[in-house]
Amino acid sequence: MNSKDRKKEIAALLASQKRAITGDFLSEKYGVSRQIIVQDIAYLRKLGYTIVSTHYGYLLKKSPLLERVFEVYHDKNSTEDELLTIVQCGGTAADVFIMHDVYGKISAPLNILTEKQVGKFIETVKSGTSAELMNITGGRHFHTVRAENKVVLDNIEKALKEKGYLVEK
Repeated sequence: MNSKDRKKEIAALLASQKRAITGDFLSEKYGVSRQIIVQDIAYLRKLGYTIVSTHYGYLLKKSPLLERVFEVYHDKNSTEDELLTIVQCGGTAADVFIMHDVYGKISAPLNILTEKQVGKFIETVKSGTSAELMNITGGRHFHTVRAENKVVLDNIEKALKEKGYLVEK
């Protein structure tokens, strides 16, 4: 993994967590030294991420990324294409959630920002060890998508609409 991708993944990981993440965990996860992690955190701070260092680890307080929630509908055969559409347009599929009539909002973090991560997600689903949340609601679900700017979010929305995945309001 190159430096740019590692920094994007660290930012996405920090954004998905409510608790601090240790430098040791990040170092081990990405196979780099703690000093490299310190440099990556400093770089992310220069980009506008508000990352605090606590004795429990790093905690993201504020991200410069914009977010938009998309309501989508498709069958299980289109999940890979839907996620690839998001990442190929430059977005991150931060989470997936459904609105259940009894339980309310049920969500799960995804933090999928690369084609490789889409492939891993699809492999896991196809293995049969887990099922997608959208199965509970017949294919209707939501994604919180993060991107660097409004243009990227608009392009993602347009692409999802063109493919027939976006639920019209």
